Amino acid sequence: MNPAIIGGCLCGGVRYAVTGPLRDIIACHCEQCRRSSGHFVAATACRREHFQLTRQDSLQWYSAVPGYRRGFCNVCGSSLFFEETGQERVSIAAGSLDAPQRLSIAAHIFTAEAGDYYRIDPEVPSSPMGMHSVKLPD
Repeated sequence: MNPAIIGGCLCGGVRYAVTGPLRDIIACHCEQCRRSSGHFVAATACRREHFQLTRQDSLQWYSAVPGYRRGFCNVCGSSLFFEETGQERVSIAAGSLDAPQRLSIAAHIFTAEAGDYYRIDPEVPSSPMGMHSVKLPD
C-alpha cells in the first residue's frame, strides 16, 4: 500500500488524504477556474476510491454548472477540489498538497480563455478547449 499523500487548506479546517497515485498536473485556463482561484488552476487528480476527507469542518461546495462542484474552505477561502458529481475522479488543487509530490504540468487546457497577462509554456502540450479524455492513474 502506498503511503498517504496529504494536504489541506491554509487554516487547516479541511484536510484530506490520497492513498493511490496522483495524475500529473493539468493547468486549466477557463474563465471559471481563473475567477475561482485568481489565476489559472493547476490540478492533479485521483480516483475517488483513493480520496478521503480527514477533516471537513469548514468545507463548502459551490456549483456554477449543474453536475459539477468546487470545494473550498469557508474560513480561509482556499480553493481545494473540483469534481463532476457521481464520477470517479476528484481533481485536487496542486498547491494544497502538503509537500512536493514530484508532479509536473502535463498539459494546459482551455488556453483560448487564458488571461492576457501571462504566457503559457510552449514546451507543454496545450488545447484551446478541454481534454475530456485525460487518463486517470491506476
